[in-house]
Amino acid sequence: MAAGKQIRFLDLFKVCEHHFGKPRNSGSSHYIFKMPWPGDPRVNIQNDKGKAKPYQVRQVLDAITKLMEAKSKEPQKQTTSLTGALAGRRPAKRR
Repeated sequence: MAAGKQIRFLDLFKVCEHHFGKPRNSGSSHYIFKMPWPGDPRVNIQNDKGKAKPYQVRQVLDAITKLMEAKSKEPQKQTTSLTGALAGRRPAKRR
């Protein structure tokens, strides 16, 4: 698989922040993003001379796929608001 062969680290970092939030970094070269599930796929990326490591790009893609699948299985919440319900009604005439 050629995914991630020439991906810039900064681009991968931005994608991770968008999908997973701010990373944990304790002064090392690794950026660890918290997943909403235990175990793999984990997202742990590291800058390799400005490029992302290909296996880490695959991990990110796997995690995004899992996240999207989980979101698509969530029941859709139906919200109704009083203003939305009344939007089509005409005001009552005063006598």
